Amino acid sequence: MSALPRTLARRLDRMARGAHAFHRFAHHPLCAEYAPEVLRLGRRTRLCRGCANALVGLALGSALGLGFPSALAAAAASACFWGGLPIWLGVRRSPSPRGGAAKRLTRALPLALVGYAIAGGMRAGDVLGWLGALAALLGLALAFTAYRRRGPDRSPCATCPERHLAPCRGMAEIWRREKAFQRAAGKLIAVANLAPRPR
Repeated sequence: MSALPRTLARRLDRMARGAHAFHRFAHHPLCAEYAPEVLRLGRRTRLCRGCANALVGLALGSALGLGFPSALAAAAASACFWGGLPIWLGVRRSPSPRGGAAKRLTRALPLALVGYAIAGGMRAGDVLGWLGALAALLGLALAFTAYRRRGPDRSPCATCPERHLAPCRGMAEIWRREKAFQRAAGKLIAVANLAPRPR
């Protein structure tokens, strides 16, 4: 197969990003079973509720740390984050509620503590503040590694009657967009391959 012209390759990249922009940050299937895990923006766009809560918590905590820096408070926030780490990492194993309240507890609150510990500790500028910021960064790295190793929660899929279908309800809209993109891309590639090459 001949190499694609660079301009066409860039166009196909833009088309692919556009085709999947509506669910790019959803991180979950788009069915009713996962609705508590996803925020709807407008008619189509979906965002992962957990990631959105984490970013909001981090932003609020960082703003508080920059506005009201305190080495002691930064160290305390870092200690609270470390103290709650086993609970936040293990909350999926318990029968906790899905959706908004759980995400605020397990995403927004810990990231607000991390944001304050890092921003407030660094802004305070003394040894205790820097230690609090470093401890929060280490705890965040540990939590992220453990979260990635644990993998996504697919428990709603385990009992879904459509779990053997391809695509299921949760993936059907994504699948349709991918098929539409493939058709459009195939036509553009076919035209490019038929066009005479410059010598």
